[in-house]
Amino acid sequence: MKRRSFVKASLLTSAAGALIPQISMASENSANSGREFYELRVYTLKNAQQQKLVEDYFKDAAIPALNRIGNKYIGVFTELKPDGQTKLYVLIPFTSWDDFIAVQDKLANDKVYRQAGLAYLNAPATDPAYERIESWLLRAFEHAPKLQAPGQKPRIFELRRYEHASEDAGKVKLQMFNSAGEIDVFKRLGFNPVFFGETLIGSLRPNLTYMITFDDMAAHDSHWKAFGSDPEWKRISAIPDYSDAKLVSRITSTFLVPSDCSQI
Repeated sequence: MKRRSFVKASLLTSAAGALIPQISMASENSANSGREFYELRVYTLKNAQQQKLVEDYFKDAAIPALNRIGNKYIGVFTELKPDGQTKLYVLIPFTSWDDFIAVQDKLANDKVYRQAGLAYLNAPATDPAYERIESWLLRAFEHAPKLQAPGQKPRIFELRRYEHASEDAGKVKLQMFNSAGEIDVFKRLGFNPVFFGETLIGSLRPNLTYMITFDDMAAHDSHWKAFGSDPEWKRISAIPDYSDAKLVSRITSTFLVPSDCSQI
């Protein structure tokens, strides 16, 4: 038993040791280039009471506290067409890795935040605030280093995740977005991208995730039709190394609408 525990601990230590230098290097590179980090959370809820409790927590406690320490444009979204009780999607931008690491201690020492979020933070196991939280840490793309918050008006958001067959395929897809010009096509055609992020920590890796926005579903359909027929996109996608069959194993699209408290 002791030997198995020792081996398990050694493996965990080795894994952590391998990950920390990668994150440190990502942080240093991002700091030098001005690239942000993003935490993307998905709250699984069982009923409307839990939804209200989590939304109230962000409205009254988390968003004001994060704004006070310099984290702006916190996004809180519900599903456009949920299958049952909606999930809540939360997007939190960070200026750096150090900013991400420090935020929990800052919140823990913020008495105003803790008082305002008491119902959420101290929810009992017999009546929890949510069922589970999934969380991903993303690093902004080189060609889209900072979040771009759209104007406040009724709109829908599309959150798209591209899963890759391998880490190398993911790097080539990043190159396609950055240096080959795919992001430029999105911007030129008026997709109003909010962010593009490479997943550093989280499930279903390797993958990248981005968010775009439209006035409505009709605008969504017309924009994607224009994208598919765009000459520059056809040129980029025709390059053999950029074939989706080589780079993308699965695409997941989720349609969202902002909660009343959302800053995006």
